[in-house]
Amino acid sequence: MNRIKFPKRSIVLTGLILFPLTLFAQQDMSSVEIVPHQLTDNLYYLEGQGGNIGVSIGEDGVFLVDDQFAPLSRKILDAIATLTDQPVRYVFNTHIHGDHVGGNLNMARQGAVIFAHENVRSRLTAGFDNPDMLTEDERLSLPVVTFLESMDFHLNGDDIHVFYNGPGHTDGDAFVYFRKANIIHTGDVFRTVAYPRVDTGNNGSFHGIMASYQKLLDISNAETRFLPGHGVVSTRADVEEQLGIFVTIRNRVRSAIASGMSLPQIQASNFTAEYDDRWSDGDAFVAVVYSELLQM
Repeated sequence: MNRIKFPKRSIVLTGLILFPLTLFAQQDMSSVEIVPHQLTDNLYYLEGQGGNIGVSIGEDGVFLVDDQFAPLSRKILDAIATLTDQPVRYVFNTHIHGDHVGGNLNMARQGAVIFAHENVRSRLTAGFDNPDMLTEDERLSLPVVTFLESMDFHLNGDDIHVFYNGPGHTDGDAFVYFRKANIIHTGDVFRTVAYPRVDTGNNGSFHGIMASYQKLLDISNAETRFLPGHGVVSTRADVEEQLGIFVTIRNRVRSAIASGMSLPQIQASNFTAEYDDRWSDGDAFVAVVYSELLQM
């Protein structure tokens, strides 16, 4: 595999703000280790700093789901090289955030074709200084194939179904369903490390996240495995449990609003107490739920 030449200019997105690559280049990622985990004979995920990367390998080349931060691209490619001698030919972005799209430019420089929902491309483009006159690096970092509802890949012996969820974590979220492997990469809609994060600056929606969880339950079975954007591989029962937690918290907040309680009063009531030992910042989550319920 050819050594990657890192460009001087790129973009990454994190949260709601667009940052130049140099900001992340200033962070020391030298100690970050990219660890492959095997899911099936030819399907893996890479754990590093940022979102879990799905990796399908085979005679059709490497298909990646997300690509973490730009400064980690060399390590990511080196980790992939321990699994296969095939090049990275396809990258699918599950959503807009920098720990999932930050490596786009570097992967495109290696010849990869980048795919995403149309809203991902639109929001990435809008974040540049001059969307009407993109630099070469900006152009290469964008998805070049986009979709609105769903699309399918037939690669490496699997049928990979990609579909849009509507606004949830962001307004460009997509699930990647490896049908034969019966594994779904969920991006950051489903995570095992924290309460749901609703990116309101990118038109996210808590109730949209709940609807997306229901979609996961509707299309899955007891043997389906779920690769979260952050966290560990999970089961259908794990998804169902989390959705039940969110419904419980939502109903508690709704009842409190109906009784005339303010947000500080609701937060002081600690409606997330029994879940806070596994996830932090329940107050912030309750604030998002409260805000959405007021708008309904």
